[in-house]
Amino acid sequence: MASDPATSLLQTFSYPSDNPQYLIKWTRLGPAGRTTAHLPSRNTLVLTAVGPLRSCPLKQIQPAAEFASNGHLTKQAEITAALFKHWGLSSPPHIVAHDNAGLVALRTILQHGCIYKSLTLIDVVAVGPWGLPFFKLVAGNEGVFNAIPPRMFDGIVRSYIRDAAFKPLRKDDEDMLAEPWVSGDGCPGQEGLVYVLKQASTRVSEDVEVQYHKVGESGLPVKIIWGKQDAWVPCDHATKLRDLIGGKSEVVLVEDAGHLIQLDQPERLMAEIVLFLTKVDEASRE
Repeated sequence: MASDPATSLLQTFSYPSDNPQYLIKWTRLGPAGRTTAHLPSRNTLVLTAVGPLRSCPLKQIQPAAEFASNGHLTKQAEITAALFKHWGLSSPPHIVAHDNAGLVALRTILQHGCIYKSLTLIDVVAVGPWGLPFFKLVAGNEGVFNAIPPRMFDGIVRSYIRDAAFKPLRKDDEDMLAEPWVSGDGCPGQEGLVYVLKQASTRVSEDVEVQYHKVGESGLPVKIIWGKQDAWVPCDHATKLRDLIGGKSEVVLVEDAGHLIQLDQPERLMAEIVLFLTKVDEASRE
């Protein structure tokens, strides 16, 4: 699949600087304006600096297998915090995080002292109990899953992805989501996905869950958005997370949306994000 020239990764950041082990490729789209860092799932970080929230410049952290191997997501949080420091933003950014990036974003606040203007958490992985039964099946049979013929594995990957959506996925969207795990073109591929799922089966967050109240106590505006039909991370995690954070946190449950809420209900999701960021920006000017 050809990459979109609008999201070509033109700049790089090596981490750590004295002995680089990770290469972060990044770019920035849109005119200067609202600074929003969008942290979706997989090994991707996005900074959007635009007025209306439209473009999604991409930064990909490599090597993906090593990056994903840290089941507690502490390494991802460490690198994310270093990347924000490298950018030297003139004002705290709004953070929008989906899936694993929720725990990453919370760790950057609690363990690395990052300061944000707001935090939007979308169907995030941030509170236990953890993982789908499928993760444990993969972890206990790693060799078997790595030995599955590619065409059969392609079917497993696509079935796994479809389960994350409430509505039928468009073929282009399904291909885009499957590509890193079924393509041999410099992507993590089959072994990469098996390794990621194995690590996900051991993920824990108890060390930071007991500190989530500090986020609420800091006064940081937090909005939690969840697909009501999320089959990967049930929507009761949304209220649990809100109760742990406290403070100004609020919850919105979106009907007819699964874990891939950005594909099931894109207009509703965008409206919720823009309304929240606008409210925060207006409050800061009062």
